[in-house]
Amino acid sequence: MNKMKPFIIAALFLLFTLTAHAQQKGTIRGTVYDGSTGETLVGVSVVIKDPFTGTATDLDGKFSLDVAPGTYTLQLSFISFQPLNIEDVEVKAGEVTVLNNLNLTESTVELQDVVVTASAIRNTDAALNTLKAKSSVMLDGISAAKIELIGDGTAVEAAKRVTGVTIEDGKYIYVRGLGDRYSKTTLNGMDIPGLDPDRNSLQMDIFPTSIIDNMVVSKNFTADLPADFTGGLMNITTKDFPDKKIFNISVSTAYNPNVHFNPDYLTYDGGGTDFLGFDDGTRALPDNIPPTTQLVPSSANAETIYNFVTKEFTPTLAAKTQNSLLDYSASISFGNQIELTGNKGNVPRLGYIFSLSYKSKYKFDDEVLYADFQKTLGENNYEMIYSTRQSGAVGERHHLIGILGGLAYKNNLNKIQLTAMRLQNGISSAGKFSINNSSAAVGQSGYVATSDQLFYNQRSLTNILIHGTHLMGNDWELDWRISPTFSASDDPDIRKTAFTHNGNEYLFSAGAAGFPSRIWRELDETNISAKIDLSKEYPLFSQPAIVKFGAGYNFKTRDYKITKMGYQFSDLNLTFNEPDASLVLQPERIYGSDQGGNTYIIPEISPSNTYESNVNNMAFYISNEFYPLIRLKTILGLRMENYVMRHTGQDINGSRILDNDKVLESLDFFPSLNLIYEVTEHQNIRAGYARTVARPSFKELSFAQIIDPISNTIFNGGLYAVEDWDGKLKETYMNNYDLRWEIFWNKGQNISASVFYKQFDDPIELVRFSTSYTSTEYQPRNVGEGTLYGVELEFSKNLDFISQVFQNFNLSGNLTLTHSEIDMTHSEYLSRKEFEKDGENIKRTRDMAGQSPYVINAGFTYNNYETGWAAGLFYNVKGSTLTIVGGGVFPDMYTEPFHSLNFSLNKKMGKEKRTKIDFKISNILDETQESYFKSYKAQKQPYSIYHPGREFSIGLSHSF
Repeated sequence: MNKMKPFIIAALFLLFTLTAHAQQKGTIRGTVYDGSTGETLVGVSVVIKDPFTGTATDLDGKFSLDVAPGTYTLQLSFISFQPLNIEDVEVKAGEVTVLNNLNLTESTVELQDVVVTASAIRNTDAALNTLKAKSSVMLDGISAAKIELIGDGTAVEAAKRVTGVTIEDGKYIYVRGLGDRYSKTTLNGMDIPGLDPDRNSLQMDIFPTSIIDNMVVSKNFTADLPADFTGGLMNITTKDFPDKKIFNISVSTAYNPNVHFNPDYLTYDGGGTDFLGFDDGTRALPDNIPPTTQLVPSSANAETIYNFVTKEFTPTLAAKTQNSLLDYSASISFGNQIELTGNKGNVPRLGYIFSLSYKSKYKFDDEVLYADFQKTLGENNYEMIYSTRQSGAVGERHHLIGILGGLAYKNNLNKIQLTAMRLQNGISSAGKFSINNSSAAVGQSGYVATSDQLFYNQRSLTNILIHGTHLMGNDWELDWRISPTFSASDDPDIRKTAFTHNGNEYLFSAGAAGFPSRIWRELDETNISAKIDLSKEYPLFSQPAIVKFGAGYNFKTRDYKITKMGYQFSDLNLTFNEPDASLVLQPERIYGSDQGGNTYIIPEISPSNTYESNVNNMAFYISNEFYPLIRLKTILGLRMENYVMRHTGQDINGSRILDNDKVLESLDFFPSLNLIYEVTEHQNIRAGYARTVARPSFKELSFAQIIDPISNTIFNGGLYAVEDWDGKLKETYMNNYDLRWEIFWNKGQNISASVFYKQFDDPIELVRFSTSYTSTEYQPRNVGEGTLYGVELEFSKNLDFISQVFQNFNLSGNLTLTHSEIDMTHSEYLSRKEFEKDGENIKRTRDMAGQSPYVINAGFTYNNYETGWAAGLFYNVKGSTLTIVGGGVFPDMYTEPFHSLNFSLNKKMGKEKRTKIDFKISNILDETQESYFKSYKAQKQPYSIYHPGREFSIGLSHSF
């Protein structure tokens, strides 16, 4: 042991010496772009002459130099480009200086150096502008830097800032006012499944912004993109390879006067892991459910029934009041890149990043309203009459956890990335409602009731991405990606207990408010996506051209189950002195108890509500980007997709049973043509045509009949033949035409104007059953042909043109105006004519469901890099939108505009501005989320009203 001491001491001394030497140096890193194309440049020479040291950019256009502390001038040179000198690059010991947005311009006859100062290279929005200007498609987006400035916490909040984007239900992204069917979301360029069986698009509120690098929306189609979108495709890119060492922590809290410290907040006792976003089994469906024959009340079954009800189910059926606390959130992220052993100028590097975020949020409204209205009979009776009103209070508690981990290896010509992400979200909801049903409405019995509703939803998404990029000889580039995603959305133990009022007594009545019930819904989905892209640069017509071709494969499978437990009573005359749901499952009231109870539970499993579906989608494409004329870039492409959906399930009567049968099969070709006339280096005129598709979801192409216990509505799958519908739901095909003028300036400034036109063949819309009077039922159906046209305007302008006093102020905005028409089917037209009012002229066309007539986004920002102060005022609204198509006695339902006005203020503090404090006010106007029924000459009547309230939040973050 003594002989080892000198070696240990020597080793420690050597390690200390190397560490001290390394700490004496700093690092310069940057990214170099082709100023004319926006592409990163590989192999650019980056040199410091005194003392001489140099390197070259890798396949991402990035470089890294280790030098002693000091101030340097960098020289960037590349064949056929003007040299670029960057002066005053300050390097500190043990720190990284990052120089982004280094643009090289093509050389002229006289090769003169371009000189810039490092202090001017700090506007990261310029990189996004370059991407937009040089992209083959019409792009809009938001960068990580802008997200940081605004202080948005989730992807759905940040997406509001993107041109033409609106948010539905606080979760879903719509582009150009089109519904979620025509908008698509991808993660790192790959398909990911949605977590809501009621929607086609992904719920964006589960993505914390701390893991996002940028969000970009493609407004038109090219052959390398999936064909199933027409409004827009939003791609979320997560962080992978940090330019410098990061170690950030942040905490925040929020206060809403209507929500927090409210003693009337509604909740109920859940599980011990609710704070982690999932149930611990408290709400789980019982593992061993006795046969129905053993649950029928009899002396032989008494013990079985009593044990089943008291031991397998929590007795909690009533919402309770509890004081609500503040919202809070926290996040931590760290990452770096490590240089490995390699040749000088081609040093391999290993990057890593890890992020963990947590968020807890309350929601509460004591004036929630859900209602259903009908048209009145008679040509001269214009006003609508309600069939049911539900009013009361709802409390929600949200918990969200996001975890991201990634490794990336690269050298000058190769890069391999592995990223894993887990998102977990839990929502616990409790509500108390007063229900008023009108016997004057068609098909209604008329009653008054009181209801307690307890709801829990847990959503999870696990995504893995393996991604490789390789530069090969003769200007070939290979890009491949494999990305499995596993998602689940479960609603364990939804409990609804509604007492029907009968004078001074309260009872359960099947013909009125119904019996108490418990529902378990389970959705599991697996999505495996893979794609490979191969591109080559080559000369054509004496101009640079790129040919690109590739293939993609997507396999998706979903398993969906619904189980319902219905309460029964051996004494049909059972009454209560008060409508207290906590009394229902007291032990003495259970059948088989010593006190002679009469409550028991019978499982109600409907085969139509259980289904399995899968999709196989194979795609191939070829695309060519070239210049047939000087300044006229042309992107010509063709994509082929072979799409097959299979379904296992049966209708409610068991008359139609499918066992992995094909319910949709298509082999389609999707051509695209995009023309870009480059008026100047920073000004384009774009024109495009593409054919795309919108396909029905698993749920829509099923027999499922799904009840929403909150709004008391019923969804019916499109395979269910009812009324004049044949049960044959098919895809929608679109022809898309786009024209855009755009110009870009420095400091991220730009202005653009677009027009677009779209034709829809057999669009799918959610249609209400016109013959179902006793219940509120909807179904997705193909309706008549449709058209849509619109204009889109965007600008972002620095106010320094007024005076240098305003150089830190920026004004931005975008406006989308659209008009849509659907040619109604003959049956819909006749059902509307049947209830036509005096003076009304029913036409054969109407608005397209889900289409907003206008979308407005505006922002006014202040950003002072020197003082560290930044502020912004942001506004967002979309016009009144047809949400559910009526017919017959049922009017159309529209979602009203929500004028969202938000303010943010942040201050970076300290010598190196590593500490930042944020302050935000959300919903400054205290707007209400409202949906209404509308009918000719009638006063609009509410479908749903929710008051989110005004919120104040403050956050603190620090970068070590």
